[in-house]
Amino acid sequence: MRVCVVAEYYPRRRDPVTGAWAHRQALAARDAGAEVTVLALERPLPSAEAGRELARGRAGRARAEWEAVREQPRRDTLDGIEVEYVRFASPPRESSYASWHRWAQRPLARALDRLHAERPIDLVHAHYALPAGGAALPWAQRAGVPLVLSVHGGDLLSPLLTTPSARSAVAGVLRGARVTIANSRGMLREAARLAGGDDRMRVIHPPGEPPPAGPPPRRTDPTLATLANLDPRKRHADVLEALAALAPRIPDLRWVVIGHGPEREALAARASDLGVAARVEWAGALPPAEAVAELARCHVLAMPSVHEAFGVAYTEALSCGLPAIGCAGEPGPEELAELTGAMLLVPPRDPARLAEAIEDALARLGELSESARAAAADHFSLAVCGQLTVAAYEDALR
Repeated sequence: MRVCVVAEYYPRRRDPVTGAWAHRQALAARDAGAEVTVLALERPLPSAEAGRELARGRAGRARAEWEAVREQPRRDTLDGIEVEYVRFASPPRESSYASWHRWAQRPLARALDRLHAERPIDLVHAHYALPAGGAALPWAQRAGVPLVLSVHGGDLLSPLLTTPSARSAVAGVLRGARVTIANSRGMLREAARLAGGDDRMRVIHPPGEPPPAGPPPRRTDPTLATLANLDPRKRHADVLEALAALAPRIPDLRWVVIGHGPEREALAARASDLGVAARVEWAGALPPAEAVAELARCHVLAMPSVHEAFGVAYTEALSCGLPAIGCAGEPGPEELAELTGAMLLVPPRDPARLAEAIEDALARLGELSESARAAAADHFSLAVCGQLTVAAYEDALR
């Protein structure tokens, strides 16, 4: 079967991290027997923050973003999968979310028509209801090609969905999809609530894979890792407070922070105030393979995020044999905790309980590492994801 993946979030040369999960599922589907090509939606405009800098007379960031977009080729090959970056212009997402997908419909339709003429597309798989699903649906209906839609949380829980028009647009895409894939049961319930039923919906967890060269040696000192953008909802601040609380009891404890974001300076200042700055290593944003390799060198993943639809970092950690700590009440962590004792849950915004969980995980590291790897092999491997994804495609075609 020939599948075209359509995604707004997909790795590109200037940003190999964003959308790595979509690429990983495309690889899994290809390895399971599907012929996969990708159309990645590309909005070649500076970010809102770069626009604000430009308005203040500081053009450096906007100029750098323009140059990065210009350097991105229209076509690329990632791990053997052909990717075309389909450019479209639109107003800012925040001011036009309910109709944002319409700006991409025409250029996407031209790209789909070209691919379909070269060799017929059997199925379109769109990631996120808007803009990718909304942009792809009219073409799929016109061409008589089934649409499979993956929802990931942001397209169901975003504050931008508070308007009736936005919710109606998302609901229309959900109802138009032949099959909807959710990354957790919680997101499936939310999608079903919008669509008015779940009879064509299923859960497929995003896969996590250990480093291809095998597990690297672990760090000598007990080391926490957090793999996430540095924004408030990921709760890096709670990990920092837990690190400080544990310092007297675990003098050699370290924390590796993989990712970047707006909280970097505030967190670094707080680490200095708490006297633990020397224990923190700011690794920054790393390409996916490097990030997983760095993660595998650590001992425990601590990511007490709130509003976490799933959390791919948890499956990546479990695949590397790391016990993972997330928040009770969040859809992804709750579901993972049902599958393995290596997924530990703590109350949200509770550094003291987080510190206790970290200490417990380090004390039971051998047992929890074995449980983590077993669960990853059974539920979160590329092979499992590929089989389930291709099964969803086959159901859509039927």
